[in-house]
Amino acid sequence: MSHSNRRFLLAKRPSGAVRRDDFSFEKADIQAPAEGQVQVKNLYLSLDPAMRGWMNEGKSYIPPVGLGEVMRALGVGEVVASRHPDFAVGDHVGGTLGVQDFFTGEPSGLQKIDPSLAPLPRYLSALGMTGMTAYFALLEVGQPKAGDTVVISGAAGAVGSIAGQIAKLKGCRVVGIAGGAQKCQYLKDELGFDGVIDYKAEDVLEGLTRECPKGVDVYFDNVGGDILDAVLSRINLRARIVICGAISQYNNKDAVKGPANYLALLVNRARMEGFIVFDHIHNYPKAAKEMAGWLASGEVKSKEDVVESLETFPETLLKLFSGENFGKLVLKV
Repeated sequence: MSHSNRRFLLAKRPSGAVRRDDFSFEKADIQAPAEGQVQVKNLYLSLDPAMRGWMNEGKSYIPPVGLGEVMRALGVGEVVASRHPDFAVGDHVGGTLGVQDFFTGEPSGLQKIDPSLAPLPRYLSALGMTGMTAYFALLEVGQPKAGDTVVISGAAGAVGSIAGQIAKLKGCRVVGIAGGAQKCQYLKDELGFDGVIDYKAEDVLEGLTRECPKGVDVYFDNVGGDILDAVLSRINLRARIVICGAISQYNNKDAVKGPANYLALLVNRARMEGFIVFDHIHNYPKAAKEMAGWLASGEVKSKEDVVESLETFPETLLKLFSGENFGKLVLKV
């Protein structure tokens, strides 16, 4: 076993887009696990837009990453040493493992996973927090009904693509907003979306008028900003807007742009509700079982964009904000 643990520590609070010098990269000695601890060799790490928020100081749904701490990241890996009765060497696990080669610590929050049932990166996408986010945000907050028109921004991304497929399973008309012809074609041809809007090539409001002639019943928002305003202008009576993310705003140096068109909520007696996946953790097993069934039957497809090498972490993370990733962004350690 290597005796060096490569890791990225948060060196300073980023201003705007993340830069490599916001982190310090170091090689530390690997410490043997103490009583009650495990040591996990990280194999794949999940790169998520939420990571940008975790770097900011201030009140949020989860404490910020401390300066000098290993950058927080979800991952999957293999137990290589254990002094905990519930985990054995050779077990594969998923949980908060950090941007590093090895996690050593108490296994609170770590879940055993079976690599024979699905490729390991899938436990970071459809079978992981990504899939749980799509499932609960759409079904619990969006509450789609058969015949509803559901619009999803960031639709070719990790969460949006799965949320759209679930909406199709529930009998909805699904319209995806994505950037670029390749992503839009994928949504229609591979995932069965009913309509697509290429925000890089056309006016979003014109696209919404074309693809949603009867208005919008559910909007699954991953981007915020101008696209949120455009969709609000098309919502129906009692519409539900799920605020799952606002990636267009995460790197703002100035104040976050709020919805200018919010009076549409009043006129249409609509509801806009924020969503955090951890609020639904008690129902993960039920959702994961249903998701696994959909994946096995081919009713839901999962696409992972795997980038190699831990040392590329800062640059690879930025792909999320430029739209370069195609599917769930995963870093192979």
